[in-house]
Order: sequence, then C-alpha cells, then structure tokens
Amino acid sequence: MIHSLFVINHSGDVFMEKHWRSIIPRTVMDYFFEAQRQVVKDNKGHEDVPCVIATPHHYLISIYRNSLYFVAVCMSEVPPLFVIEFLHTVVDILEKYFSECNESNIKEHYVVVYELLDEVLDNGYPLATEPNILQELIRPPNIIGNLINTVTGKSNVSSVLPSGQLSNVPWRKADVKYTNNEAYFDIIEEVDAIIDKTGKQNCSTVFAEIAGKIECCVRLSGTPDLTLSFINPRLMDDVSFHPCVRLKRWENERILSFVPPDGSFCLMTYHVGCQSAVAIPIYIRHNFFLPKENSQSQTGKIEITVGPRQTMGRVVENLQLSIPMPKFILNCTVTVNQGRATFDPVTKILLWDVGKIDPTKLPNMRGQIHIQSGALILQSTPSVNVQFTLTQIAISGLKVHRLDMFGENYKPFKGVKYLTKAGNFQIRM
Repeated sequence: MIHSLFVINHSGDVFMEKHWRSIIPRTVMDYFFEAQRQVVKDNKGHEDVPCVIATPHHYLISIYRNSLYFVAVCMSEVPPLFVIEFLHTVVDILEKYFSECNESNIKEHYVVVYELLDEVLDNGYPLATEPNILQELIRPPNIIGNLINTVTGKSNVSSVLPSGQLSNVPWRKADVKYTNNEAYFDIIEEVDAIIDKTGKQNCSTVFAEIAGKIECCVRLSGTPDLTLSFINPRLMDDVSFHPCVRLKRWENERILSFVPPDGSFCLMTYHVGCQSAVAIPIYIRHNFFLPKENSQSQTGKIEITVGPRQTMGRVVENLQLSIPMPKFILNCTVTVNQGRATFDPVTKILLWDVGKIDPTKLPNMRGQIHIQSGALILQSTPSVNVQFTLTQIAISGLKVHRLDMFGENYKPFKGVKYLTKAGNFQIRM
C-alpha cells in the first residue's frame, strides 16, 4: 500500500519524510518537482500539480493543503482516491492537534507527528484514524506536558491501550461522563455556481451545485444511540458518512442512526446536484467598458451594483467581491457607497469588501480604469468571484426533523445551526 510519505513546502524543500515499509530515496521526488516546474511554466496554481504521477517504479499520489504538498509513495497500483482521502485525514488529524497544520507547527512538534504517523498506518495500511482515539493514545502537546516530558524523559504516548479500541465502537471512549449533556449539529452548505453575463435579476445559471456537510459536537455521558431524521432527505446525493453511521438504516429509511464519537467530528457530507434546487442568493448589475484598440483614450469605466435575490428572508453577510483585471490595467480608482475597495497593482485584483447587504440601499461601486500607455487593449471582460454567508438557513432547503436518543435515561440539550456560504461562486461580466 503506502510505503513512504514526503512533506514539501512551497519552496520545494522536503522538510519531513516518513517510511513504513522500506526506505525510498528522496530522488523519487524529482518526478514530482518536474511536474511542479511544468505547472509554474504554464502559469497555473500550486494546486494544479497532477494528483497522481506514474514513475517507472513508483506511483506518487499527492494533495496540496495549507501551502504544503503531502506526497505518498506507492510501489504497486492502489485506488488513488483511497490514498488521497487518507492524506486528507492525516492533515485533519494534525489540525486537531496543532489547530493549524503548517510547516512551523510540524517542525516544532516533529516527535508528536512521527508518533501519530506510526499509529495511523501499520505496515502501509491505515489503522487508527479516529482523532478521539488518537488523542487518548497520544496526548496533544501543551506547555506543561512538554515541561514534564523534558524533566522525566517520558513521551506523549500513553502506556495503556485506548478503551475504545477493544469495543465494537472503536471511535468512542468507554465510561464517558459529563455534568452537562449536550449535542450540537451544524449544517454547513457551500454554493458553487457560474452565472452568465446578463447582469439582471433574472440571470440564468450556467452551473450550480451545493456541497454540504454536518459538523457535530457531541458531549454525552455513557454510550448513547442517536437517530437524526430530516424533513426532506431525498435532496441529498453522493452522501459520505462517518464510520459510526449505520448504512442499512439510511438506505432503507433515510434516517441517520449512530453511536457518536465523543467530541467534535464530521457526521456526513453530501451534494445537491439538481440545478433547479439551488437558489442563487445575490445578483449583480454591472457596466464594464474599455476603450477601443485605436482610441486615444487611456481610461475605461466600471460600475457594479449588488442586490439580494433568493435569500429566503435572510440577510447576506460578509459579502466580498474579487475581480481579477487584465494585465494591461495600470490602476483602478473607484468609489463605493458601502464597505471598502482596494486595487493591488501587482496581482491586478480589485477587491471590494462590502459586508452586509441593505435591501433599502444597494451597495454600489463606480470609477475609472487606467490602462498602461502603449499597451495592447484586448476586449475582454473579467469575472467576479464572490464570497458571502447566510446564517440560520440551508440554501438547499434541508431541515432537521428530530433528534432522538436511546440507551440512556437523561435528557440532553440539543441544538441545530444552519450556515450557507459561497464556495466557487463566479459571475461573468
């Protein structure tokens, strides 16, 4: 399966490597660096390096997260998505331990990282990947713990096997007790969309889908058995569950039945692929003008107005518009009636931080575009990349019907929160 793991920073330096079966020399990374150089040559982003690279004797399977490349080396054919999912799991575990998975944190906690990698993989095959169990086996680093380990010479590894490893629910610790029993569920949806350039309220959607997930924070005593039901579960496609979910119950009744891990975890992810079910919460009216190629004028005009569309009574918050301008643009001088707009002359990005949308006074930006002297003017229009959030609503219309608990006698406090935000949301001008 997985023989080695290499971690590479944005400068192209291998600052960490781990071998499980046989030691593979770093020279195998030359194939990866070659693909990386080709991506830079083609003016593409760091994430555009191929996820799977076949070499004469190895397969290099990688992910790019937090400005780091995690490259797994396999010596035989394996399902690539299996390895990619495992690499993402490793990064999620490191984020649980260090709050942020970056080069400085990994270097600062080399010992803990190597101890974790020894546990999550056994002879190249995934073993213990549940964060709750790992935190019981390998204590997260802290100042007092580091001081005690330095004085006593001990490590963070527990001498006792986690109790959950011996049960049929290895993701949950045994004999969990809380004074306040509570279970919180966050339904978070990201809207990915491409809107055409009509610029009207009734604009047509070229592409739209919703990627959702249910994040949980469960702190319940004992071993509770939970069932979560929805009003309209048929909306969800391409579902993926935490191992605690009973798959048969979902397939037959569309009900989530599970014994939850202790603490925070992601219960499930899903997609809403039906384009008609995706509500577009904002619209943009725009006017973008560039002088003609033979014109003596070196200035153009831009005007953008943003308004709410299908928000279901909610206020659009944290609205931000990012407009990558053509390379021949020298500067943009704009005025806004709400928020703050800035233009970066290096990256050629016009950024408008709007904030909340007030339906009685729509946000507006207008100004001039200054073009480099003697530059070849291409009659192209940029696209607007949009970020926003809508609280207390799932834009797909998904709603929780009820949450029931069995196996315990107490009555827990239960809460559900909804959040919608923009993913890859683009409006053509």
